[in-house]
Amino acid sequence: MNWVKKNKDNIITIFLLSIPVIVENILQTLLGTVDTYFAGQINDSAIAAISVTNLIVNVFIAFYTAISIGTNAIISRNVGRCDFEEANATIKQSNILGIIIGILVGAVNLIFYKPILMISGASNEILSYTVPYYMVVAVPSVFLCLSLILSSCLRATKDTSTPMIATGIANVLNIFLNYIFIKLGLEILGLGLATTISRMINVLILTLKLVNGSVIKLDLINIKIKKDIIKSIMRIGIPAGIEKLVMRLGQLVYNSMIISIGISAYVAHNIAGNIESYSYIPAMGLGVATATLVGISLGEDNTKKAKNIVILSDFIATIFMVCIGIIFFIFAPQFARIFTDTKEIQEMVVKVLRLIALFQPFAAITQVFTSALQGAGDTKFPMYATLIGIWCGRVVIGYLLGVTFRFGLLGVWLGYALDITIRGIILLKRFLSGKWQKINI
Repeated sequence: MNWVKKNKDNIITIFLLSIPVIVENILQTLLGTVDTYFAGQINDSAIAAISVTNLIVNVFIAFYTAISIGTNAIISRNVGRCDFEEANATIKQSNILGIIIGILVGAVNLIFYKPILMISGASNEILSYTVPYYMVVAVPSVFLCLSLILSSCLRATKDTSTPMIATGIANVLNIFLNYIFIKLGLEILGLGLATTISRMINVLILTLKLVNGSVIKLDLINIKIKKDIIKSIMRIGIPAGIEKLVMRLGQLVYNSMIISIGISAYVAHNIAGNIESYSYIPAMGLGVATATLVGISLGEDNTKKAKNIVILSDFIATIFMVCIGIIFFIFAPQFARIFTDTKEIQEMVVKVLRLIALFQPFAAITQVFTSALQGAGDTKFPMYATLIGIWCGRVVIGYLLGVTFRFGLLGVWLGYALDITIRGIILLKRFLSGKWQKINI
């Protein structure tokens, strides 16, 4: 009880920052469900078209994430130092960089759309649905890039409410436009237009908030490129982007491995994965809060406070995820029955959910400590940890247990459990070493 009283202020700050992010993540997850629902009103090919496009966009998000993480680390450190001039300069440069990269990615998507779609598994059967959706979603993905960067700028100043509100408004607009465009007969093109228009409105709301900021603001005049700031953003951000890219590529190999086991295993894997994704939402929100607070504390030259915040965040995240794990373990059969009536698939889903329920503390450690190190500018180490965990644990061990030794889907998920365990231990050891406290930004 004394420990709680002693850390009351930090606990309140962590919750105030993380709860809007948690709500925002829930809204994003529900948005995917809503888009799938409206696509289902057209046909199964429309659902497949959205899935293929999202698979490609997720790869490009790795590049956008590089900018947003680098931006957050630098701005939060400058806020801690009360160097608002440098923070404002970083906001401007990060958005210039985002526009350049977003336009380049859009050009690549426009020029090479057909080979990209074919490589991603878009068959001729769904190509006629995929191309129009891809053109109005993937080509103007600069708006997705800017929304990630602008949200990161605001969160670095402890403003997590505005990104949540912007996401909420964009989601409501997306649902409304989906309904209107389908009624107008625009079908898959309408779903794509709804997504892109919603992203544009999201960017507009975030931009207006930053432009009208009293201390931290986005200056839209005197646009000049400052190479030193851009280099700092990329130096910190590139390893984080590579980490995301490594994870995405690992997931592609991982999915192919599961498909080789059988269709039933693949269906069960997707069901279990969708259910499991909800367990990460609290830890992701706490991770964002942790990254910001670590950066600000280091800017204040208060390493003790930074360390204390990370430990508190991990403690809170672990409590949340253990509770969710208990729910998974007890109600696994009921969850499985919601998604399928096939007994074989239900049994596989139950085994997987009960397995991952046991490893929730390591999932909390992985999420929070990765964010903590990235907030301190220590982005290379999480990249190496992800490389080892994904490819050694999830891919190699998963293949050996799932395919070679014929444990099936459970064996593959044992590899996943090993991945988050290895990464959790490596990241915890890095944090305890204190090397992240000495990184200059």
